[in-house]
Amino acid sequence: MKIKTDRITIAGKWTLYYVLIGLIAGLGSVAFQYLCQIGSHVFLDQMAGYSPPSPAGEPHLFSPTNTPFNRWILLFLPALGGIVSGWLVYTFAPEAEGHGTDAAIDSYHNKGGFVRGRIPFIKTIASALTITSGGSGGREGPIAQIGAGFGSYLATRLGLSDRQRRIMLAAGIGAGVGSIFRAPLAGALFAAEVLYREPEFEAEVIIPSGISSVVAYCVFCLVFGWGSLFESQDFLFRNPLELGPYIVLAFVLVGGGILYIKSFYGVQHVFREFKIPNHIKPAIGGLCTGVIGFFLPATLSFGYGYAQMALNNEVPALFGFPTLFLLALAFGKILTTAFTIGSGGSGGVFGPSIVIGGALGGAVGRIFHAIMPGIVVEPGAFVVVGMAGFFAAVSNAPISTIIFVSEMTNSYHLLLPSLLVCSLAYLLSRNWTIYIKQVPSRIDSNAHRGDFFVDVLGTIRVKEILGQVRRVELIPEDMPLTAFRRMFSSTDQHYFPVVNKEARLTGIFSINDVRGVIFDQEIGSLVVMKDIANPDIIVTTPSEDLSEVLKKFTIRNLHRLPVVKDEDHSILLGMLDRREVIQYYNQKVEVIKSRHDREDIEKNHEISQLKHVRVRQAMRRDTETILASMPLKELREFIFQCKYSSFPVVDALGLLRGVISLADCQKAFDEKTEKALTAQEIATRDLVTVTEDDTLFLALTRIIQGDFSILPVVSKENPKLLLGVISRRDIMSTYDDIVIKNVARDTSAA
Repeated sequence: MKIKTDRITIAGKWTLYYVLIGLIAGLGSVAFQYLCQIGSHVFLDQMAGYSPPSPAGEPHLFSPTNTPFNRWILLFLPALGGIVSGWLVYTFAPEAEGHGTDAAIDSYHNKGGFVRGRIPFIKTIASALTITSGGSGGREGPIAQIGAGFGSYLATRLGLSDRQRRIMLAAGIGAGVGSIFRAPLAGALFAAEVLYREPEFEAEVIIPSGISSVVAYCVFCLVFGWGSLFESQDFLFRNPLELGPYIVLAFVLVGGGILYIKSFYGVQHVFREFKIPNHIKPAIGGLCTGVIGFFLPATLSFGYGYAQMALNNEVPALFGFPTLFLLALAFGKILTTAFTIGSGGSGGVFGPSIVIGGALGGAVGRIFHAIMPGIVVEPGAFVVVGMAGFFAAVSNAPISTIIFVSEMTNSYHLLLPSLLVCSLAYLLSRNWTIYIKQVPSRIDSNAHRGDFFVDVLGTIRVKEILGQVRRVELIPEDMPLTAFRRMFSSTDQHYFPVVNKEARLTGIFSINDVRGVIFDQEIGSLVVMKDIANPDIIVTTPSEDLSEVLKKFTIRNLHRLPVVKDEDHSILLGMLDRREVIQYYNQKVEVIKSRHDREDIEKNHEISQLKHVRVRQAMRRDTETILASMPLKELREFIFQCKYSSFPVVDALGLLRGVISLADCQKAFDEKTEKALTAQEIATRDLVTVTEDDTLFLALTRIIQGDFSILPVVSKENPKLLLGVISRRDIMSTYDDIVIKNVARDTSAA
């Protein structure tokens, strides 16, 4: 009874945790939705006179203004949002850049589920600014980080293990995504499926994510109303001939998906090559987005309303052709998303994928409706299937995507064509993914390192090591103890099988069993070995696995076991030594480890390239320096006006004299001796440096070992001549460039 009560208590405790995560994620979704509605009303409507249509399940909270539409304001508005969000992100939480879901995936696999507490707040505000000022992005990235961040925070405060923190992080992802897209079941499945490239689920997070997702969904809908995000008529699949156009749609979606991924990471690579402050890059990306939006405003911001129009077959015309508008919307949305997020802006990639896929699906549906109206009756059905197929192609998450779109559109009669299109899209695009932090499978995840060696013994049969089974001398049942005494003096055998006249096994004894009588001269001729042998024999067979064998070894603390035939346990094949079993197991594990290590080396080939990249390729040559003679009073003003936290200190000849950090300055300020001190006097003069010919691997090692913000880069000939500086961020930016180049080369070769 007590055990049952304990189980109920534990289950109740964990359920409470998941409900709490769902509550916070739901409230985060509500807050983010309000921010987006307010931002869109202020920036797009009041400033530019642009009020994009909304999906049926998510009407505008504010009435449209009378501001006349102004394309020129719309041109520069995304740049304004980009510069503000860029400053916010790169000042307070640089890891909050980009689409967010990748950061959560990386945290799950490589960081024990840990997310810095400030990330969700910075991500929320920066994403709202980026998207509501016209930038193209989705809501799943920031909301996933809100839920994941709280799950991680809660687990950390409770002192839970890394495994439990990962589960709670994933529950937060599912809760956030499931609530804001009004798709609780899909949110739970998405959190379990998006972690891997292969068709694999993280089974242990499905139930926690499901609980959190339902709670978050209820919180969100209590505020904004129940129902699906989109409304669509009850599309039906009734004609098998329609599968032909759906197959064509799958190929179109894969082509669009590959273009989306390559554009996204291509733009990201270009912007990382720019030697300008990171704060400015989102503004430039926003300006490029604004240029596209100047000619096609539908590609800006969320764009869900245009997907709703495609579902309703109410598509506006471009040059007189609605199909042309849908194609322009799809390709324009690909570019605006790439410029907005790839430049360092903040937002998700799922939302734009829904719009792009719906537009491509609608275009294909309208074309086939014009060609074969008797087969393709409703182009809107292709919009639904296009939404699912496109995201399946770019995310490697086909199952959760099918459920996502069904819940978002409240259309469940298209599961058959959706399954076909999503499966084809997944199979055709497995070499590409928008989530580059995904790992192929559980065995490739650092979160599961070591899980797969536990059951190695269970996969090995005794027959695999029959060659190591020892042949031993058999003892006849009627052998007198005196005869055994003579034999024992000339053998190193420790276990002695006893057989009858037909050479069938009837018992066994060990040295310990005869130790007390073997030298007793009085009973030597009276005792035969049958009297000493133990008839209760513990044996093994060739078909038995080594896991069971080791259990038998431990029953009586045995060192050897008789191996007998499967069909007849009285026929002895030999004796199996416990040490040989353990040795064989260790050999097997080493083989598996070495194979896995080779896979790791191949998979992480990019990391090894840091040993071949020179500091000169990543260093910053234009850097802020401080004159050694600068008084502390001037230094205070300089520090507070500058964006960096560490500075090289140089003399009048430009020679390096030290490095000064904010901590050094603060300590000096606190001492209140400003008149007596100069920058050189408070700087750190025991310097660690690198040359421009050193490798990035060496530079990163020195930065990590000393926990430095920057390393001065000096001349090889003159260690006092400052050439520039290098930071951890500079190294990782160059590392990312290497990864992207290799991915691009591999995918183009494929």
